[in-house]
Amino acid sequence: MKHTISVLVENHFGVLARVSGMFSARGFNIDSLCVGETEDPSASRMTVVVEGDERVLEQIVKQLQKLVEVIEITDLTKESFVERELVMAKVAVNGSGRTAIIEVANIFRAKVVDIGPESMIIEATGSEGKIRAFIDMMRPFGIKDLVRTGRIAVARSLKSNE
Repeated sequence: MKHTISVLVENHFGVLARVSGMFSARGFNIDSLCVGETEDPSASRMTVVVEGDERVLEQIVKQLQKLVEVIEITDLTKESFVERELVMAKVAVNGSGRTAIIEVANIFRAKVVDIGPESMIIEATGSEGKIRAFIDMMRPFGIKDLVRTGRIAVARSLKSNE
């Protein structure tokens, strides 16, 4: 099972290396890792996606808690959360292909962010499945370059009374 873990850490030099080093030293593979400063510049949030059962998750949490710079750990998998990825694909174009690429991009609510004589760069955001489908639809046009962020996630607000 894939687990999405949110880790709030102190925003200091070397924290990312220590956290990722902990995963590596213990033999845990990271499927996705995104890090960014929070609303508080002294803290960063890491969104880590790992594969494993409950025992693996428990070990990861215990090891993260040992790191001094770790402020808070949340397993979002057990909560309702919103997730997104970002992808930018540079796609080869010819005269008649531009319209088809733009039509596919529109279906995915993607944006054309750059147009050149031989290529276009399309930006799309969404769930991992949506991003995978977008990439699959762009492949026939000829992907020249592709970059994606990996998953970012945040817990939803409190549930309403049902």
